[in-house]
Amino acid sequence: MTRRHRIPRRPISVLGVRLDLGAGRRGTDMGPSAVRIAGLHGALSKAGFGDHEDLGDLDCPAVETLDEGDAEAHHLPAIAVVCRKLARSVRGVLDGGRVPVVIGGDHSCAVGTFSGVAAHFRKRRVQPGIVWIDAHGDMNTPETSRSGNVHGMPLAHLLGMGRAELTDIAFRGRKVPPERAVLVGIRDLDYAERKVVAASGVAVFTMKDIDERGMPDVMRDAIAIASGPEAEPFHVSFDVDGVDPEHAPGVGTPVQGGLTYREAHLAMELVAETGRMCAVELVEINPILDVGNRTGRLAMELILSALGKRIYCD
Repeated sequence: MTRRHRIPRRPISVLGVRLDLGAGRRGTDMGPSAVRIAGLHGALSKAGFGDHEDLGDLDCPAVETLDEGDAEAHHLPAIAVVCRKLARSVRGVLDGGRVPVVIGGDHSCAVGTFSGVAAHFRKRRVQPGIVWIDAHGDMNTPETSRSGNVHGMPLAHLLGMGRAELTDIAFRGRKVPPERAVLVGIRDLDYAERKVVAASGVAVFTMKDIDERGMPDVMRDAIAIASGPEAEPFHVSFDVDGVDPEHAPGVGTPVQGGLTYREAHLAMELVAETGRMCAVELVEINPILDVGNRTGRLAMELILSALGKRIYCD
């Protein structure tokens, strides 16, 4: 058996985003606490990440204090405020030479996370890519969405489609070109969303592709797309509903037939081996719907795999 080289332990900054304004069900605002309670910081220390810090949680308003507002994009102004704060925080972490680990919160927070990533690299004239692991495409726009829930729209906004309140965070316009964005594990798209995805130019690997080709081939292709021909940095946005509900019951929009426990970890292990992952976020952990914090623990374990934790000591 070939022994692989040790993956360097980079300095880590954890940031929670207690956001559930973009979801249709309450509870994802407790996701950051669930991951910490699962033992994140102890596990980071045990895995050799001596330089890790917790920046706490961003302030997010409670849904009960707000009017729903636009029927096509519920709570959009408040979500935009949170995403602007998050973008500044993520950019600051990267500017300091650290790896941001963002824990959501509903997936609308990804607009803030990746906008901060893009702003950091923009001044260096580097274009980061994005690997989006999810049961859903998250490429609805306010015009195509059936629910008006913004957590189904973040990738579309990062691609420059949608409302200026979200497309113009950190700087105007799209944050990632479609040829550097890739969806992995997709198995549930809205009818109108399918047309948006098909026309976008974004690479899509469905669960059928994973079943036929296997996770190693799919993830290596996904990483190559996100990195581009110059092998540039990439961000990983992981919605835990991408994992089958058998292993991740605590999500608001579960869909049968998702990634297995080992497929999810293998995906993150392959990400870590590249050394090019610049940021990672785990989102949509909903403790209200969970069973014994299984989903919180899974998210914690996936963070460790993405950062380079190995089965053996190295």
